[in-house]
Amino acid sequence: MMRVAFLGLGTMGGGMAMRLAAAGFPLRVWNRSPGRAEAFQRPGVPLASSPRDAAAGADVVISMVADDDASRAVWTGADGALAAAAGGALLIECSTLSPVWITALAAAAAERGCAFLDAPVTGSKPQAEAGELLFLVGGDAVAFERAKPLLQPMSREAMHLGPVGSGARMKLVNNFVCGVQAATLAEALALVEASGLEVGKAVTVLANGAPGSPLVKALSGRMTARDYRVLFMLSLMRKDLSYAIDEAARHDLPLETAKTARAMFQEAIDAGWGSSDMSAVLESVKGHRIGAKTGGHRA
Repeated sequence: MMRVAFLGLGTMGGGMAMRLAAAGFPLRVWNRSPGRAEAFQRPGVPLASSPRDAAAGADVVISMVADDDASRAVWTGADGALAAAAGGALLIECSTLSPVWITALAAAAAERGCAFLDAPVTGSKPQAEAGELLFLVGGDAVAFERAKPLLQPMSREAMHLGPVGSGARMKLVNNFVCGVQAATLAEALALVEASGLEVGKAVTVLANGAPGSPLVKALSGRMTARDYRVLFMLSLMRKDLSYAIDEAARHDLPLETAKTARAMFQEAIDAGWGSSDMSAVLESVKGHRIGAKTGGHRA
């Protein structure tokens, strides 16, 4: 089986790497904070001292980190994985990143003689742990076929969307819509409460009617309970909205709804909710009273 290096064991990466370990892939893991790797001691997965150490001798290197800066550090920084990647290795970047950086990283991989896929995912912590993610893949079709056996234990589906950068762009479109939905739901629930409607019945109407996307169904319960334990970190949604706005600007599109949503996420961050679940965007709504008696749970 392919020897795999997995870089980044956070909310998503930990579950993904554990799925690979359970599937029997020879695996080495790395995380910036070694404590995150403790769960891998029982299945006997070795912990690398650096991304470079993890990548040495690997057939496939997978990264799942927070943003462009973290990805640069993991791949091209001091002790970065790219320096140790063997010619012919397959590099897979699963993080939600800017297409500009993805393009640069793909070029660096090609100079090293490596195949490259950008393969961000939809889903959050429960889907990562259950192997039910959807991979949005950009890159060469041959490399995609090569990656399929590796992606299968982590996913319900892997969709090849086109050349390098296609996965990154689709992920930003996806998260832009999610971020706007979350911000809209927060304001809607505040309006429900302020106007004297019964919150439980209003949530039932929203969840089971035309607005009832899976995201609305999931977030409405967490918002009304003010249960902000992290499934998708609020600060990361703010980052994703910024990347989407920047990408849209490159195509002369303003994304005004994304800008409004980003401002709401920023207000929640400024109020101390950045490390909580993105449902805590509710805390940015002026004068909201939803669930005020129970109190919120900061991560």
